Amino acid sequence: MEKFHKLTAKEEQIIVQKGTEYAGTGEYNETKEPGIYVCRRCDLPLYLSEDKFSSGCGWPSFDDEIAGAVLRETDADGRRTEIICARCHAHLGHVFLGESFTKKDTRHCVNSIALRFIPAFTKEGFSKAIFAAGCFWGVEYRFKKFKGVIKATSGYIGGTTVKPTYEEVCSGKTGHAEAVEVIFDPKVTSYQTLVNYFFEIHNPTQYMRQGPDIGSQYRSAIFYFTKTEKEINDNIILRLKGTGLDIVTILEPATVFYAAEDYHQDYCNKTGRLPCSI
Repeated sequence: MEKFHKLTAKEEQIIVQKGTEYAGTGEYNETKEPGIYVCRRCDLPLYLSEDKFSSGCGWPSFDDEIAGAVLRETDADGRRTEIICARCHAHLGHVFLGESFTKKDTRHCVNSIALRFIPAFTKEGFSKAIFAAGCFWGVEYRFKKFKGVIKATSGYIGGTTVKPTYEEVCSGKTGHAEAVEVIFDPKVTSYQTLVNYFFEIHNPTQYMRQGPDIGSQYRSAIFYFTKTEKEINDNIILRLKGTGLDIVTILEPATVFYAAEDYHQDYCNKTGRLPCSI
């Protein structure tokens, strides 16, 4: 099931009709903060902020893409190589080789309007982490009680339908996971501490399920914003596997997190139903 964002006339001109922004006018030309750049039309994660560099060309430049996210095609002019989103085929820009800007010798020259930036931090300077560990009611309940957590919100992430409803996610056709966005104070607790806790509050050896809840929406997954976060997750999973556990937790680059409907928020406290024990 795929459903994409409705585009404005200006977005349509770039993304569908393969236009180009004027140099130096794009929203993300000078953006340097940590996070992930996703496709504006379909939410597919495309680029990590660590792979962005200043080329002086007037458009956002990246020397690498998230594996499998960007396709290359010969441009209509027969000379350049066009880059497009692997999911919705949105026009992103062009890729150039041999310019020696970075060690990877590659420059993805991308229109800002084709991107949407998902920051790793809030405007207040708090960090973000997104975890999927089965039904989000219990996951939210547990993280809200954890020291250093400012806010925990139930929602959906990682699918092919923008702005999904609970019913659509429950169908298993959108690819979303029920997840919890955790806003935390890095001065009080660390990302690694939260990841360790994540593995304590669910069974990470159950594939595409958690207890009686079965389906891809209940998968064990961590959605990372930076390469450092991915490395932390990889190391923790490697350590757990070293103890004999068959960890099936999936590491996925973060994308747009859609808060679930109001009645899902703080569900355990609203209903008095405590989360299941593992």
